[in-house]
Amino acid sequence: MTAHRTDDLQVTVQGDIDPHTAEYVWTKVRSLARYADHPITHARVRITTHPYREASRPYLAQANLVVRRRPIRAQVLAASPRAAVDELYERLRRQLTARAEHWEARRGGMARPREWRHNSDPAPRPDFFPRPRDEREIVRHKTVALPLSTVDEAAYDMQMMDYRFHLFTETGTGRDSVLYYADDGRLRLAQSHPQPNRVVLGPKSKVDMSRHPAPALTVEDATRRLDLSGVSFVFFREIGPDVAQSRGAVLYRRYDGHYGLISSR
Repeated sequence: MTAHRTDDLQVTVQGDIDPHTAEYVWTKVRSLARYADHPITHARVRITTHPYREASRPYLAQANLVVRRRPIRAQVLAASPRAAVDELYERLRRQLTARAEHWEARRGGMARPREWRHNSDPAPRPDFFPRPRDEREIVRHKTVALPLSTVDEAAYDMQMMDYRFHLFTETGTGRDSVLYYADDGRLRLAQSHPQPNRVVLGPKSKVDMSRHPAPALTVEDATRRLDLSGVSFVFFREIGPDVAQSRGAVLYRRYDGHYGLISSR
């Protein structure tokens, strides 16, 4: 692990990389300051080797920044550590620019607080390690209180955190919902019990809405569905002791070939 610090910025670089690459990370992160609306006070960059060594992009780079006490996250795969740093820089630059434009619009009265004009394309996603089905396990399980958000707010958070999907409670309907990018690159909204006419959209929202309710499944059922479908995640209503009180959950594929599970509370 390598750390660089000035009076206003700390950068920590983790992973088995050479000192020149670590110094390059420091230089690139510092140069991001020109795109931020407030100082970047902390940055953590991690560069690791993808478990699927035959992948065309075997180096995984992940970054977490803190700007005005709010996190910004990004991750990319690339063919070399230096290329990973360059691609990570471009992703973060776009996020910081969008954040600055968003808050400038808010200060100028051009948009409601945290209204997000989602006009950027989704970034390419890394390959998943082709782990045999009988070796896959749920290695990360988070139980969270879902944020109450409009679709625009959810889209804003989704890009700032570089999520493939975002699980939240939609403001207008009070329904557990997931926002994600469809195969054609468009944003799509699915809900536990769809109520399209009550969903709160921004003035420039371009979101397709599913009219199919999320299926009520056990985690085991969701795992089988994920394996059979070949998609990257499954949104479902997690069956508990009281089926009527089932809440939204997402079972997703991790890059290491295992599963992650996010449950609502």
